[in-house]
Amino acid sequence: MSVDIGIIGLPKSGRTTVFSTLTGGKGTGGYAGEDSASYIGMAQVPEPRLTVLADMFHPKKITPFSVTYIDIGASVKDLAKDKGIGGQLLAQLSKVDALINVVRAFSDESVPHIEGSLDIRRDIANMNLELIFSDLAILEKRQERIKLSLKGAKPAERPGLLREQEIITRVKTELEKDVPVRELTLTAEEAKALSGYQMLSAKPLLILVNIGEDQLSQAESLTGELTSFSSQKCRVAAICGKLEMELAQLDDRAAEELRLEYGLKERGRDCVIRLSYALLGLISFLTVGSDEVKAWSIQSGTEAVKAAGKVHSDIERGFIRAEVISYDDLVKCGSMAEARKRGLLRLDGKNYIVQDGDIINFLFNV
Repeated sequence: MSVDIGIIGLPKSGRTTVFSTLTGGKGTGGYAGEDSASYIGMAQVPEPRLTVLADMFHPKKITPFSVTYIDIGASVKDLAKDKGIGGQLLAQLSKVDALINVVRAFSDESVPHIEGSLDIRRDIANMNLELIFSDLAILEKRQERIKLSLKGAKPAERPGLLREQEIITRVKTELEKDVPVRELTLTAEEAKALSGYQMLSAKPLLILVNIGEDQLSQAESLTGELTSFSSQKCRVAAICGKLEMELAQLDDRAAEELRLEYGLKERGRDCVIRLSYALLGLISFLTVGSDEVKAWSIQSGTEAVKAAGKVHSDIERGFIRAEVISYDDLVKCGSMAEARKRGLLRLDGKNYIVQDGDIINFLFNV
């Protein structure tokens, strides 16, 4: 599967700095208009297990999984109104798997805040309102289409349209109370009905507080004060975008030494990816061989046959068995031959639930 994450934020929040940090400054332009544009970049998911496996199998290629970031340089509220370039940007944003909202906490007199003062809670609430505004616009348009469809609907079509109308009305009522869709308890039927709308407030959200260097020691307490915004589908973290961008330009050794001086436990982009994976419920399985050692990301709870389809649709179609060993067991054994000798390499069927760190060889016939 591919993982696409949209980056949003109020003007002057440091959103583009964070985007550059996450992508190593290698973003490329997407849609562009007079007042807005999108930029797309990729980042490799940190996977230290690949290095260990590469030492064991000496592959020609090592392939980590990658995340795609999309920096939307426009107001979400304005995009919802625009049918031109803004409409294209909104369509692009609606397809992402999760959102990152960059919220300003740093002080910089040369870059005045658009509201005239720093207020993290206010800015989080304002962006939530922009997402909700966009969703309300989508639902209102759909309501109008349903009304028109009902006028000429056949008897067999009316119950489905009326039920969809009922679901939309309920969700709209909650949105009008400033409750995002991701925080609603939906039935399977409601979730399915709403999935086609790709509503922005339904997407998992990482609130990324962009702090200054002078606030590094306060990062933990700062995010702790924002726990009221946290939920199963919403997390809060802090990052010093400017510092992380500077560190990304150094060689690994120099960057690590400086990071230790600042008391930073991990790279900012690694932290963001880790939290994004947790929000999306993703895990990784691995494939190994002399040609390639590769990481694959899937939803937690995925069956072996579906995981096989991530490698290739033919493997899913002709699935026979999955040869599986955990990463820890293979490392303890030192080789696949020794793992097989100890009986740790097992055969599992299509309904086996893949676990994080599973090393899998799919047996198939097409």
